[in-house]
Amino acid sequence: MDLGDQFKRLEPAMVHKVWGGTKMAALKGLPKSQDGREPLGETWEISIHGDGPSLYQNKFLSEFITPEEMPYLVKLIDTSDNLSVQVHPGDEFAKSHENSLGKTECWIILGAKEGAGIYLGMKPGVTSEEFEKAIRNGEEMNKFLTFYPVKRGDFFFVPAGTIHAIASDVFLAEVQQSSGITYRVWDWNRVDSSGNSRELHIDKAMQVIKFGDEWNNSEIFKIKNDIFKIGCTQIVSHPQFNLKQVSFKSGEEIEIETLGLNRAVGILNLEGSLSIDGEVLKPYQAAVQNLKAKKKILVQGQEAGSFLLVE
Repeated sequence: MDLGDQFKRLEPAMVHKVWGGTKMAALKGLPKSQDGREPLGETWEISIHGDGPSLYQNKFLSEFITPEEMPYLVKLIDTSDNLSVQVHPGDEFAKSHENSLGKTECWIILGAKEGAGIYLGMKPGVTSEEFEKAIRNGEEMNKFLTFYPVKRGDFFFVPAGTIHAIASDVFLAEVQQSSGITYRVWDWNRVDSSGNSRELHIDKAMQVIKFGDEWNNSEIFKIKNDIFKIGCTQIVSHPQFNLKQVSFKSGEEIEIETLGLNRAVGILNLEGSLSIDGEVLKPYQAAVQNLKAKKKILVQGQEAGSFLLVE
């Protein structure tokens, strides 16, 4: 099938999680409680991944776009509780152990309660030996991680091999490699209604976690603040995704030149209303164009706002 060369609005895959919040259900016009399921934790807005492909005209986006054309995935995440302390493997380990891409990701903070934040990277001087010993002894593992309070407009890059956990009361957009490989290290001693804990993946995690201060610092994490600035701003570039932030005024037309990477270009609108190729995107709606050649994109801001562009 051919998606064509115009932007097409997508419907997201809904992913329910024990730590999910209520914000996205409200944004999507869904009931807070859905047939006794866990809260809505993630919406996979631009995805061809088998665990949560987004939809175009009630068909999976993966029917129109190949993995080579879309090696990235774009999510919204809303937390009412802490996510597990976890790590993702790099490409080489993921290919040999999981037959998958690795998972480097980045976060754009869209909102957070006062004092809320993220755990990202090891504190200075933490060794693999003391970390693994603490895991095996059932200790609280967040004590080894650096905590960053967050606010709207903050940006964090999370390379594969970085230990991390998104804490409670945070709303963010995540752009990542198209991979679902996660190794849980610790889950805050949570149990389900039957008293069971979620599976941990300690052995594999210990093989991929990057210890050492050279891998756990603000430069590696490319931390930025107040990224929502008028105009088009390059945020980060990775072999599988290039991310720009675009903020616009009401009635403004913005022309964006793509990189000509022969892969799909995705837009996730965050605020205001915009029009592109006849598609109107309201806040937290996404669209994709399966570009085959370098060309320019013309976006018209109907109301002042901002969006993410991924290619």
